[in-house]
This record gives sequence, structure tokens and C-alpha cells, in this order.
Amino acid sequence: MMAAAVSEDLVSVVIATYNMGHYLREAVESVLTQTYPNVELQIVDDGSTDETPQIMQQWAGNPRVRSCRQVNAGQASAKNRAVELSRGRFVAFLDADDAWNPDKLAQQMPLFRGRPELGIVYSDYQCMDAQGRPLVKGITPMRRGWVTGPLLIENFICYSAGVVRRECLERNGVFDQTLEMGIDYDLWLRLSAHWQFDFVPQSTVRYRIWAGQMSKNYRKRYESAIRIMRSFLANNPGVVNRNVVRAAWAHTYAGRADTTLWQERDHLAAFKDYRRALSFAPWSWSVWRSILRSLLTTRAPS
Repeated sequence: MMAAAVSEDLVSVVIATYNMGHYLREAVESVLTQTYPNVELQIVDDGSTDETPQIMQQWAGNPRVRSCRQVNAGQASAKNRAVELSRGRFVAFLDADDAWNPDKLAQQMPLFRGRPELGIVYSDYQCMDAQGRPLVKGITPMRRGWVTGPLLIENFICYSAGVVRRECLERNGVFDQTLEMGIDYDLWLRLSAHWQFDFVPQSTVRYRIWAGQMSKNYRKRYESAIRIMRSFLANNPGVVNRNVVRAAWAHTYAGRADTTLWQERDHLAAFKDYRRALSFAPWSWSVWRSILRSLLTTRAPS
């Protein structure tokens, strides 16, 4: 049975929350009901102004839950503090508006056994709306081993799905507090240059998509991604094949063009980015297909 093979290493689950009182209880309970037996939860409230402090009082007597509050300093600061205060040999991440399936850690932790080169285990995920109702999601491309090339092209790792060996964070750093968005993507990229990745193909996370989440700021998300990619390539020369780097830039600029065109209806900015994408991959069918679609219809792709 799966449970018999599970390592007993302590897993520290970190939740950084800011004004997520309406979702926090579900996230916390999804941690406390894990079938994996050795779990602690570290919550950092990043200066919430909603009912979060009152909600957190319900776990004050639970020996597996520790919490603290700080003056609002941003998500990277709060997450780094949660990691610093936690004690486990492994660290698992969970956003306050997401939730786990009960067997998440029981499925992931056995993959670390006897594999010191393995730094991160992630999984597939489900999508849900603001009320927790399932949403349709496409197939997630998943990679194992040395994943830097595919990861540079596209971030396929859901933040709330990741479990990380603490040694990775001690050697290669935690979240970059100068970034407003994409801090998980930056972390995965940096770790991928030094550690192997593996995954559980089953969905173990329910990822919430709703109007208030930060990732809905499309333009800022792409600006952050471009900054992250530039920094990573400058600090890790030669780690990624040149053709993969060109494919990554083409994918990123085409993606920003699609978003700018269909979300903001900014045709000029979109076509500038399509042109940038083609400068990196002039024969990319996916880029040309996006351009042709923009010329043939005014209806956004589903």
C-alpha cells in the first residue's frame, strides 16, 4: 500500500495570506486532513485587513499549526518568512485560495526516497471557480529529470503543487522579494539548474481561478516573466541550448501578443510582440497561426 512506503520526514506546509479570510479555512483544513502523518503548518498573515486574524484564532490550540502576523510587505516576503519559521526537511507550498486533496503528500513524498539529486516533486492540478465548482482544464505538459529547457519555454508547475527539499532553498535561495509576480516561476527556474524534478501524474491540488487573484494581471505577469527569463539566462550561461532559448522567447512574446490582443484589444502592441516572436522563430507555425487568427476573426479563442 502507498502509506507503507511513505517516508516519515517532516513536511512543513507554508501558507502566506493577505485578505484571504473567505478561503483560508478551506486551505488549512486541506492540510490538516492529509493522510501523510508528519505535517506541520506555518501560516504568515501579511497584514490582512479582513477577518483573517479572527479566523486564525480557531487553530491557536492545534500543535501542528503555527502562525504569525507581519506588516504588509508583499507575498515574497511573507512566503520567505514562513519558510524561515518552518522546521521540516521538506517544504510544501499552498496558496490561501487553493486546496489540496487528502492524499497529496502521501503520493508525492515516496518519490524522494533514495534520490538525493531530486529536489522538487509536483503534480497535476484541477481548476475551480470562486465557489469551488470544477472548471475545464487542458492537459498539463509534465516533465521529469532536468527540466530547465521546457520550463524556460513554459511554466508547467502549479505553485500549490510543489514540494521542495529544504536543502534546495538553503543552497539556491528562496523567493525573490524584488519581484511583484512570477516568484514561483523564478524559483523553479533557479532550482532547475541544480536539481532534478519529478511529478505525480494525478491531480492533487484544486487551483482556484477567480477575479481577485493576482495572476489575472496579464500584462504585469508577462513583464515579470520576461525579467525572470533575462535574469536566469544571464546568471546561468550555457545551461539551456540556444535553439531552446529562441523557442522560449518566441513563445513568451507570442503569448503576450495573444493576451494583449484578445484581453485588451491593443492591436498595435500585439503586432509588435508578434514581430518580436518571429524574430526568434520565423518559421514557427504557432506564431503564424496566431497572426492569421487575428486577421480573420474578432472573436477571442476559447
